[in-house]
Amino acid sequence: MKRRLLLLLPLLAVVPFVASGATPDGLLPIAKGLDHPWGMAFLPDGSLLVTERPGRLRRVTLNDNALSAPISGLPGVDADGQGGLLGIAIAPDFATSRDVFLSFAEQREGGNATAVFRAKLSADYAKLENGTVIFRQSRAVESTRHFGSRLVFDGEGYLFVTTGDRGDLPDEAQNPASHLGKVLRITRDGAPAPGNPNIAEWAPEVWSIGHRNIQGAALNPTTSQIWTAEHGAKGGDEVNAPQAGRNYGWPVITYGRDYSGSKIGVGTSRDGLEQPLHYWDPSIAPSGMAFLTSDVYPGWKGSLFVGALVGEHLHRLTIEGSKIVASEKLFEGFGRVRDVIQGPSGHIFILTDEAKPTGAIYQLAGPGDATATTGN
Repeated sequence: MKRRLLLLLPLLAVVPFVASGATPDGLLPIAKGLDHPWGMAFLPDGSLLVTERPGRLRRVTLNDNALSAPISGLPGVDADGQGGLLGIAIAPDFATSRDVFLSFAEQREGGNATAVFRAKLSADYAKLENGTVIFRQSRAVESTRHFGSRLVFDGEGYLFVTTGDRGDLPDEAQNPASHLGKVLRITRDGAPAPGNPNIAEWAPEVWSIGHRNIQGAALNPTTSQIWTAEHGAKGGDEVNAPQAGRNYGWPVITYGRDYSGSKIGVGTSRDGLEQPLHYWDPSIAPSGMAFLTSDVYPGWKGSLFVGALVGEHLHRLTIEGSKIVASEKLFEGFGRVRDVIQGPSGHIFILTDEAKPTGAIYQLAGPGDATATTGN
């Protein structure tokens, strides 16, 4: 395979539409052959854990780009439709605790629901030990849609969990006693986290309400505040910075419309409901997001990268203060970008879901990085 040095400039013009099946200039293949991968997390040793929606967890070592056999000890998952093994987070003290947290669709009486599993990764990386489900969504639903399911640790060691409205129950996003369509915040044992809103009729785990289907979440490195990306309906995908006790509107307000074309809710605004920081119309189906804190890519430090499923590209948002002031598409037409994270080297890694032809992990190249110049 031919390789050359690529100077990756912060200009959309250097990232053209990608032909089907090709690895474009600017991306370095890391691992391929994944079956509907969903989430990634780096370990302290620089290796990478990746979830596959059918219910497998694998480790990737970057020195040789080797993909491990499935790690044992996972919970049983309901892998149907959008459900299965989903988000992943590594405990801040993993070096001593070896705790790994996974979200998944769990089969229960009455349907299925988002759940969170905690276990210890063995020293040989082959199995999860002492596993337990620490959190179960309050209501099971007969649906295969809208599980949400990103996991993010805050600066205090508590865990944010995002959920969806399950597709058929949008009004539950406005029910503060429900776990559907919410940002939740829990302890490592699954209890409500200290500092959550103390509001009558709110479930104690609930941080914010009025969300449709959050599949992207990351901590803003400047403010230490959680930012999220959620799916709208037809149009109306959003970026939010959910604050405790706030209502983000779905399905009362939205910038999208029903798939039939009919209006949803009362329009785009109402007193007491929060506006998004950014919205997309038409939809890109955002999934997975990461802030760039490194200097690897000239001119891009501080950018927010968001994966696009329907849009089949990597989206870069320029932030000034607390505002999103510009956006651009990278690698348009390449594949469904399911997750985005920054690695220990400061590089951005992207995960493609059922890409062309399989799910895969890629590193976004910086100046001086060798990248493939032909399909592989």
